[in-house]
Amino acid sequence: MGFRPPWFVLVAPVLGALAGLLYGLIFDVGTLTGAAIRGAIIGTPIMLYERRLLVPTLRERIRGLATPLFLLATVALYVAMIVAGNALASTVLNRLFRFMISERSAMLMTDTGLLYALVISALVVFVFRVRDLIGPGVFANLLIGRYHRPIREERIFLFLDVTGSTRFADQHGDRAAQAYLGQVFNALALPVSRARGAIDDYIGDLALVTWTMERGIRDAACLRCVFDFESRLAAEAEAWRNRFGQVPEFRAALHCGPVVTAEIGLERHKIAYFGDTVNTTARLEGLSKTLGVRVLVSADLLERIGTLPADLVAEDLGAHTLRGREAPLTVAAIRQRRRSEPNRLK
Repeated sequence: MGFRPPWFVLVAPVLGALAGLLYGLIFDVGTLTGAAIRGAIIGTPIMLYERRLLVPTLRERIRGLATPLFLLATVALYVAMIVAGNALASTVLNRLFRFMISERSAMLMTDTGLLYALVISALVVFVFRVRDLIGPGVFANLLIGRYHRPIREERIFLFLDVTGSTRFADQHGDRAAQAYLGQVFNALALPVSRARGAIDDYIGDLALVTWTMERGIRDAACLRCVFDFESRLAAEAEAWRNRFGQVPEFRAALHCGPVVTAEIGLERHKIAYFGDTVNTTARLEGLSKTLGVRVLVSADLLERIGTLPADLVAEDLGAHTLRGREAPLTVAAIRQRRRSEPNRLK
């Protein structure tokens, strides 16, 4: 289920080389070629790390720390990568290009170079932390001002409700329930990222995830996200039982359609969605509880996805009338394939 663009492995060295060139231009180093090579070798691991392509498990643990600890741990990791990258870059420059008199002199990093690398690293840490706090999609769209004026677009919405959280709070208290839900939503983050979606909001024990139509229907990414999350919970079942005494369960409802997307707020900006599509998805989440279905999808979304992946099966549940909607909506339950089954509505 690889949703991450593979081209970033090629883009990362280019971005690192540009940072190296900038350093060379600002501080007038001996050769810009050497500065670019050094920047590419030093910068690539950092950018791959931030894109979850390098030690993703360690990155997840660091991301889960409180902000002060997160900043310290990330900067420390960056320093280690900078020092190791500089040593590798120096070896390459000396042995292949003979840019330095000796390998030892090549290994030396100037105070200016170290300070520059630390400042750039601190800036990257700060930007990524803000990006984490408000969401990658929201962060990017706020930066470019995409929704400064309302835009009508088609989107896919997923309402994912953590079931049994109220009972858990009654048994263990609100603080334990908050820690429990926090870990559940942390576990959801990676499947959403891999599916190129965005967690737009948390409402109690419910997460609201969105996709652009193009990203969400490609290889049924919006559906795969749900089952990727389910698989992750199953794989980590023992850890969940040891810490919380139970493995999280959830219901999911997905729908698509037109919405008006706009940036709202003055002191605290947020991107909000307006339209019947969001309300219908919320009603579907309630219907999934009534029908006893774990993953419920509208026929509108299934029609846009087309042929489902071979490992997913849709079961037609007929048309249902939803509160606030005049026309009945046909829905289907989605599950993973058991043995040999036809991949169609039935």
